[in-house]
Amino acid sequence: MEYQALAKEILSHVGGKENINSLVHCATRLRFKLKEMKKADAEGLKANPGVIMVVESGGQFQVVIGNHVHDVWQAVRDEAGLTDDTPAATSEEKGNLFGRLIDIVSGIFTPFIGILAASGILKGLLSLALVCGWLTAESGTYKIWFAASDALFFFLPLVLGYTAGKKFGGNPFVTMVIGGALTHPLMLSAFNASQGADAVSESFLGIPVTFLNYSGSVIPIILAAWVSCWLEKQGNRFLHSAVKNFIAPLLCIAITVPLTFLIIGPVATWLSQMLAFGYQTIYMLAPWAAGAALGALWQVCVIFGLHWGLVPLMINNIAVFGQDTMLPILLPAVFGQVGATMGIFLRTRDGRQKALAGSSIAAGIFGITEPAVYGLTLPLRRPFIFGCAAGALGGAIVGFSGTHVYSFGFGNIFTFAQMIPPGGVDATLWGGILGSVIALVLSCVLTFIAGLPQASAESDKPLMVAATDDNALLAPMSGTVLALDQVPDSTFASGLLGQGVAIIPQEGRVIAPFAGEVASLFETKHAIGLLSDSGIEMLIHVGIDTVKLDGKPFTAHVRVGDKVQPGDLLLEFDRAAIIAAGFDLATPIIISNSDSFGGVSTVASTSVQAGMPLLAVAR
Repeated sequence: MEYQALAKEILSHVGGKENINSLVHCATRLRFKLKEMKKADAEGLKANPGVIMVVESGGQFQVVIGNHVHDVWQAVRDEAGLTDDTPAATSEEKGNLFGRLIDIVSGIFTPFIGILAASGILKGLLSLALVCGWLTAESGTYKIWFAASDALFFFLPLVLGYTAGKKFGGNPFVTMVIGGALTHPLMLSAFNASQGADAVSESFLGIPVTFLNYSGSVIPIILAAWVSCWLEKQGNRFLHSAVKNFIAPLLCIAITVPLTFLIIGPVATWLSQMLAFGYQTIYMLAPWAAGAALGALWQVCVIFGLHWGLVPLMINNIAVFGQDTMLPILLPAVFGQVGATMGIFLRTRDGRQKALAGSSIAAGIFGITEPAVYGLTLPLRRPFIFGCAAGALGGAIVGFSGTHVYSFGFGNIFTFAQMIPPGGVDATLWGGILGSVIALVLSCVLTFIAGLPQASAESDKPLMVAATDDNALLAPMSGTVLALDQVPDSTFASGLLGQGVAIIPQEGRVIAPFAGEVASLFETKHAIGLLSDSGIEMLIHVGIDTVKLDGKPFTAHVRVGDKVQPGDLLLEFDRAAIIAAGFDLATPIIISNSDSFGGVSTVASTSVQAGMPLLAVAR
């Protein structure tokens, strides 16, 4: 229930639950596949303080939420009545081939991306434990943890069979069974028997079979799942309803499994090898150049959600070669943005920026850069550019060093453990660490020196406010202007408490909008009443139902009876804490005695800066 209000807001801006074709989430984003993209209101959703950014890319409507995306995803599903069994409708807008490919890849991998990364991290930590002598490969402790870390990769065709079956609109349990057949012990025994001088040949209905080891493979099961789902749909069209529930699955597994071993598997394996060797060829031509290009462009791909196109390639490299060079190159790109955020944290004197930078640094260290990029480095531009440039330099160093990882994951501090070679620490590991550290330090230094506008770096100076007369009221906070009737509280929206407007705040500060005095201050400090020298009574109510927070996120800088001048600081509040508690940040600004005047009009546009004109009162 904590995110119910946010879920309703998101649903209303994506065109309602009827417009949702599918919904998945990754580490920080809700990924909608909509029936009609034109029904979505991206700009309106960006104004919500619970949303970091909205991106339309790869045929998806992506809503960047942050680390608590799973909770918001569940709230949206509950509010829309979506379940795992909800059938996917046919989208009216198919989009281009590349966009559809990105949509397919993200739809297949996002449901289990968390455990995929966790398994890779555990593998890396076990490698670290072996190198440090904390464990031995013969110990029971190591074997149990190794089985836990390796299970997902060994049985990856089962997991991919399930998610691919759902993505392609078929019975996911049927396609999971097909994945199970690829990793069945009998098939692995047949593969082992087909190797060496005493190889034993097998056939299916007289057709020779080439057995391969499909454990950890990606492409074969995805293609097999697509074929199975196509067969299932054809069967459901022609079979009688009394028998199709078991005849259709029977036909799918009876046809697709041998077809996979005979044709799909060998062809897909060849394709996997060609992709892996193709990447390896490009990488070997100029490792430093490949590192520089990927290090510079990775975060740009993340912004548009296009990084999913590289995920199967990284997993495929590990399946074919047992190692991957792409992930280490991407780590400096991550730490480049972390370093830029550190530079902002050290340089800025803006309280909101410093608080956001602090939390973004922590998230970035563990591989989640969206809060830093969307909230700080990209809006400020120069820090983002410095982060990308530092990522390019660090990536060139990592590429030149020939650093590898030996298990899949996403770039974060644990990736260093995944770089440890099976034979022990060598120069490639130190090259990966050096490139990442240089990217972090360089972007931090550049941002600290030249990354922030002078106003942000010196925001402790007195706030500049617009000149005004007795009938003009200044904005008490910066943010998005919202009509009062759009406030999600009927008491305010109805105008019962007076005319006015609302602001969705961008920062946690409330300043005086005119010269006057503090008439009232709620004990919970979430609302304040002011009386201007000219007799205007104003109520500023920070958020909806925030009285329930008992004053914890609020700090008052004035008391009842204090005289104030335009721009004086009245209140401070923790935006993140209010959002995390599930409350709407829409802040009504009400003229309590509006009946005493000829009218109250809004003079600001869709957004306003604190200290600029907001309302005009007609005498």
